[in-house]
Amino acid sequence: MQGRILQINVSNGGVPKYPVPMAITTRLGLEGDHHAHPKIHGGPHQALLLITSEAIEELRSQGFPVQAGSLGENITTLGIDRKRLRIGQQFRLGEVIIQLTKVRAPCLQLDVYGPAIKDAMYNRAATKLNDTSSPTWAISGFYAEVVSSGTVRVGDPILLLSESA
Repeated sequence: MQGRILQINVSNGGVPKYPVPMAITTRLGLEGDHHAHPKIHGGPHQALLLITSEAIEELRSQGFPVQAGSLGENITTLGIDRKRLRIGQQFRLGEVIIQLTKVRAPCLQLDVYGPAIKDAMYNRAATKLNDTSSPTWAISGFYAEVVSSGTVRVGDPILLLSESA
């Protein structure tokens, strides 16, 4: 499985996040990125949020006014099949190595795009069962921890390194 970084996003907290051409990535995420609710978001096991551009297009096709960065993701990917994403997978993004830690449960901040968006992108029961056949599997994105720090740039390749650690 491989793709590339379509967009890198940061904010002072909340959504949307705004594009930057590159970012230094540390164990706690992207330098310059902040969280409106740090008790809920962030930390070493939720250092980055990745969402596929294809998932964003799925939501757009359902009428939600979203684009890259709208959902609070740090990395918007292109060419990654969300249905194949699993907890424990390790990826190289440019110089950085990450490990997927959990499917993101959408929060109330996303209601700005319509309260129905949370149901369109996440099914709690299916996620708890790791039901990758669910139509909503990973639309909400995956959190990741940073295994090896470095710089990420728009256009960098994303390569699957291992299925689990």
